[in-house]
Amino acid sequence: MAKYINPYTDFGFKKLFGEEANKDLLIDFLNQLLPAHHQIAALNFRNPENLADLSAERKAIFDIHCKALSGERFIVEMQKAKVKYFKDRSLFYVTFPIRDQAQQGDWNFKLEPIYFVAILDFEYDEAEEKRKFRRDVALKDQDGEVFFDKLHFKFLQMPLFTKKEHELETKFDKWCYFLKNLESFDHIPNILNEPIFQKAFGAAELASLSSEQRAVYEENLIQYWGMKSALETAVEESKIEIARNFIALNLDNTTIAKGTGLTIKQIEALRKEIDKNP
Repeated sequence: MAKYINPYTDFGFKKLFGEEANKDLLIDFLNQLLPAHHQIAALNFRNPENLADLSAERKAIFDIHCKALSGERFIVEMQKAKVKYFKDRSLFYVTFPIRDQAQQGDWNFKLEPIYFVAILDFEYDEAEEKRKFRRDVALKDQDGEVFFDKLHFKFLQMPLFTKKEHELETKFDKWCYFLKNLESFDHIPNILNEPIFQKAFGAAELASLSSEQRAVYEENLIQYWGMKSALETAVEESKIEIARNFIALNLDNTTIAKGTGLTIKQIEALRKEIDKNP
């Protein structure tokens, strides 16, 4: 039985990073992603349901929306599943903290920096050669020089983080290792045995939850695994359908395996099934 929460659930993510008592965890995590000139010492949570001037049907509900006392604004999202137009959605979301800065009367349009941080429990990079665990995105000109230093996107594709305990080099590595493996830990690893992570493990401990919190978390967990199972089934069915088409084109097993991710054994079994039921 697990000792710690799954941080990819809505409850687990907000328990770690979205509570007043755990602001220091969020600050420490964010500071590993931020440049030296935007390091934050304190922040305040904003209303996560930001209606702006849009209709209720187009409101934006963020996992975490916060503002540093020094002015920087952050949207921090835990995305559990691949969604259509993910990049478009990310851009749409940052329009809310942009317009939130508009002032009545005489205003010179000066904006505070905005960061969109997305922790992804999936891969959005399709091409194998272009896959990157971390993507830092900013507005740049045709020569690759930063055009506007107040709008930043940070995308972390967690399935692509594969470092083991002995490979962790930075505080950022440690946070990623913590998030990626939290649910599987049964104790605090030596590499994470320091005050900030000790507090994070304490916040994530299932034994510390009330009966009401435990009920909400377990419902979240069931939804999470149900969604993951449905997605995995859909992906597998898609691979099989593609393999069927490749077989019909008389491609060899090795080529089909490379193109679908199926094993040679799976492809051979599929060929036998097609031969039986042409």
